[in-house]
Amino acid sequence: MIIFKFLYKLIRFTVSYYQKFMSKLFSKFHFYGNGVIFSTFNTNGYPFVRVSREGKMKISSEFKMNNTLTSNPIGRPQKCVFVVEKGGSLEIGKNVGISSTAIVVHSNVVIMDNVKIGGGTCIYDTDFHSLNAEHRLNSIKDKHNTISKPILIKESVFIGANCTILKGVTIGENSVVGACSLVSKNIPDNEIWAGNPATFIKKNQFND
Repeated sequence: MIIFKFLYKLIRFTVSYYQKFMSKLFSKFHFYGNGVIFSTFNTNGYPFVRVSREGKMKISSEFKMNNTLTSNPIGRPQKCVFVVEKGGSLEIGKNVGISSTAIVVHSNVVIMDNVKIGGGTCIYDTDFHSLNAEHRLNSIKDKHNTISKPILIKESVFIGANCTILKGVTIGENSVVGACSLVSKNIPDNEIWAGNPATFIKKNQFND
């Protein structure tokens, strides 16, 4: 039993080391192929990346992402997703960490330094479709009348697992968003919000 346990851990370590090496290689391949400007990063697994030729994506140094079940085993696993459509811009600051996060940009999304985003979170700066039922019957009208607004996530924000951040939202510095929350309006600095839709819970006393 002891020998088997030792062999198991040795094999797991060897496989993990190989996977981590390949993860970084494939991630660089996807970033270069999509014209992403990036610096130093660490990754487990590789993300899904699709940046339009007229879109922009920039990642600053010390970026960390988890794209696999084994790297963040909290349920609802998926790759990180970065989609930047025509005319859109995604900017990620220094020392940002994300897990199984989907970011879809039609307008502009800025994530500032030292932000942590929990597994399964989705950030959408667009409605994807028009709110007018008649417009949705015609793909051209539907696209033309879809509303998109910029999102700003300020420094040192912590977003819990499985949250959804919607268009036009600013999340203030040092604020915390509770797990499974739907954020549809601005959150001031140094506050804790949670719920669906997210509402004020209390001041973040740890930043006083």
